[in-house]
Amino acid sequence: MAQLEHIEAIEKRLWSAADTLRANSNYASNEYFLPVMGLVFLRHAYSRFLAVKDAIEANLPTRGGKARALTKEDFSQKSSIFLRPEAQFDYLVALPDSQDRAKAIIDAMESIEADYESLRGVLPKSEYQELSNPVLGQLLRTLNPEELKRVSGDVFGRIYEYFLTQFADQKAHDGGEFFTPVALVSLIAHVIDPQGGILLDVASGSGGMFVQSARTVEEQGQNPVDRLTFYGLEKNATTIRLAKMNLAVHGLEGDIKRAITYYEDPHELLGKADYVMANPPFNVDEIDADKVKTDPRLPFGLPGVNKKGKVSNGNYIWISYFYSYLNEHGRAGFVMSSQASSAGRDEAKVRQKLVETGDVDIMIAIRSNFFYTRTVPCELWFLNRAKPEAHRDKVLMIDARNIYRKVTRKIYDFSPEQEKNILAIVWLYRGETGRYLDLVAGYCQRMLDEAAACFDDGGATGRSPLPNFTDALATLRDVVHMGATGRSPLPGELPEEFDEAISLFTADVDAFRLAVTEQQALWEEQNPTNGELKAAVDRLSSLAETSRNLVKQIDMLFKLASRLTQSEPSNGQDIPPSSPGSGAGGEGAPACIRPNDLRKRIKALDEARALAVEQLKQVRYFWKQAKWLTERFPDAELRDVEGLVKLVDRAEIASNDWSLTPGRYVGVAPEMEEDGFDFEEALREIHVELEDLNTEAVRLAATIKKNFEELGI
Repeated sequence: MAQLEHIEAIEKRLWSAADTLRANSNYASNEYFLPVMGLVFLRHAYSRFLAVKDAIEANLPTRGGKARALTKEDFSQKSSIFLRPEAQFDYLVALPDSQDRAKAIIDAMESIEADYESLRGVLPKSEYQELSNPVLGQLLRTLNPEELKRVSGDVFGRIYEYFLTQFADQKAHDGGEFFTPVALVSLIAHVIDPQGGILLDVASGSGGMFVQSARTVEEQGQNPVDRLTFYGLEKNATTIRLAKMNLAVHGLEGDIKRAITYYEDPHELLGKADYVMANPPFNVDEIDADKVKTDPRLPFGLPGVNKKGKVSNGNYIWISYFYSYLNEHGRAGFVMSSQASSAGRDEAKVRQKLVETGDVDIMIAIRSNFFYTRTVPCELWFLNRAKPEAHRDKVLMIDARNIYRKVTRKIYDFSPEQEKNILAIVWLYRGETGRYLDLVAGYCQRMLDEAAACFDDGGATGRSPLPNFTDALATLRDVVHMGATGRSPLPGELPEEFDEAISLFTADVDAFRLAVTEQQALWEEQNPTNGELKAAVDRLSSLAETSRNLVKQIDMLFKLASRLTQSEPSNGQDIPPSSPGSGAGGEGAPACIRPNDLRKRIKALDEARALAVEQLKQVRYFWKQAKWLTERFPDAELRDVEGLVKLVDRAEIASNDWSLTPGRYVGVAPEMEEDGFDFEEALREIHVELEDLNTEAVRLAATIKKNFEELGI
C-alpha cells in the first residue's frame, strides 16, 4: 500500500510487543531503552535504504555492461544511510537461533560507524550482550511486521519518535526530560518557519527540534540538508547518542557537543544564529552567579541572586541566552515555564528590557498535561529580531489552553488540524492571508473528498463504507425474512421496524450521495476569495449535519440488528425457519439457519458499521475545522477573539507589570451554549480514559502475577 492508514494503531502494537518482552525479562526500562532504540534505528535506516535503493541502482554508471558498486555517497544524496549486507534488517531477522544475534547486531552497528564518522561511538553495541538470544530474535521480528515493509513516507521516523515518547513516559532515561512532545516542537518549528541558515538548540535532548525543523523545510519542497546547519548543546552523553541517532534515521547530521550551557559556549555562535529552538529545564535555582555574571550572553543582566550566590531562577538566563544567539534577522521559539511570563522583582526587570527591544513577537499559552514528566502548564515564546515596524511595539497573545486532544487520561496533544488552526492565527498576524484561505479551502476540499469516500475511496483501500454497510443490512434482512429467528417471537414488531428503518436509511444514503455530487459540482466553480469560501462553509453545513444524522441512523440500525440474536437457542441447535402459511420446518420452508451463521452476519454488520461511522465522522470533522476559522476570523483578517487571541501593544503590557501571560489579556471565552456541546468529543475522551485504565489494569495484573510467581506463591 502507498501509505499506512492506521499508523497510530501500528505504533501501539509494536510498543506493546516490545514492552511485553521487557516485562517478561529481568530488565528495567533504563536497561532496555538503548538496545530497543538501536534496533528501531536500524529498522528505520533499512526502510530508507530500500526506499531509494532501486532509483540509485537504475542511475548507476556502467562499464562493460556492469554497473559500479553502491557507495555511501549515493545514499547521502538521498538523505539515507548506506547499509552493508550484514547491517540490513532482513539479514538480522533471518538469523537462526543457533547464531549469536548480539554479535551480529554489534557487527551491524560497527559497519555503520565505520562508514559514518558522525555516528562513531554513538550506536548501542555492548548493550545487546545483556539481552538473551531469544529476546533479541523476538525483538527483531516484532520490529519487522509485514505491513510496514512496503510503506512509503517517514513511517519509521514516526515510530522512532513514538518509542522515544513511551520511554519518556516511563522515565527510562534522565527522568524523561530528554524528549519534548512532538506536538509542541512541531508548532514551534512551523511558527519559526525556517527557510535556511544556522539552527541552534542549546538544550537539544533527543534532537526533536532539528527533526521537526527539517520537516518544515521538506514541506516547502526543499532539501533540509542543503538549507539548514544544525548545532546543539547537551549535558548528558547518552542523550547525545539518542539525538545523533534521531538525526541519522531522518537523513540528517548535526554538530552536537557535550556541554553545560549555563557556563559553556563551545560553538561560539553569539549573534550568529538564524534560528534558536529549545525546551530548557524550568525553574533551575543552582546556577552559580559568579560564573555567569560577566557572560556576554546576558545583555539584560542577571535576573536575581539569592543568599547562596545562586541565580534565583534560571528561566531568564535561558531566555537571555536565546535572545543573544540570534543574528539581526534571527527568530527564536522555545518552551518556558508559565511562571516566567509574569514573574516579579528582578525577573520582571529583565522581561521589561526584553519587551522594550520590540523583539518579543508571539506568546502562546499551553494547558497542563502536554509533557510526559511534568503536569504543569507552559508557554511558547517567540522572538523575532526582524519584526515589521508595524508590530515593533506589539505582541500577539494566543491562549491555546482550550485547544487540545486527549491522548490518554494523563497526556494531551494537538491534532494536526488544531496545530494548523493556531498557525492560521499567526499567518493572519503576519499578513499571510493566502495561507489562511488555502487552509480553509483545503478543509472544504477534504470534507468533500471524505464525503465521496463514503461511497468509493478511489481504490485507496478498496472500501465503499456506506454501500458495504447497506449490503450487510440487506443480507441480514434476508435472513430475518427467511425466518432465522422464527423459533420464538421477537420483542415487539422488530422485523417490521427493522424493515422500515432500513428503507428510510437507504433513501437517506441515496439523498446524501446526490447532495455530495451537487456540492462537488458547486465547489469546482468556487473562487478562492474569502467571501465565497465563507459562503461555501455555510452551504456545506447541511452536508455535515446529514453525515452526523447518518451516523445516528447506523448506530440505531445496528442496535436493532443486535436484538435479533437475543432469542437464539442456547443449546446451539439449528434454527428451524418459519414462513407464512406453513409451520416451522414445514413443507416448502427454506433450509435451517445455524445460530453461528446469524452471529457471523451480525459481526460483519458491526465491522461495516465501524468503517461507515468512522468515514462519516471525517466529513463533519473537516467541516468543523473550516467553520472554527471562519466564525472567528470572518474577514480573513486578524482580530481580537475573546478567550483566544489579542494583539497587545506595549503600553498595555507596561500597565500589567510587563506581564507576557496571554490569559491576562485575551479574557475568558464565552460560555459554550448547551446545543453546541460536542458529545462526540466527550465520548471520545471517556473512551480514551477507559482504554487507558484497562491497559493499566492489564499491566498491573501482569506485574502482580509475576511477583507472586517469584515469591513461589
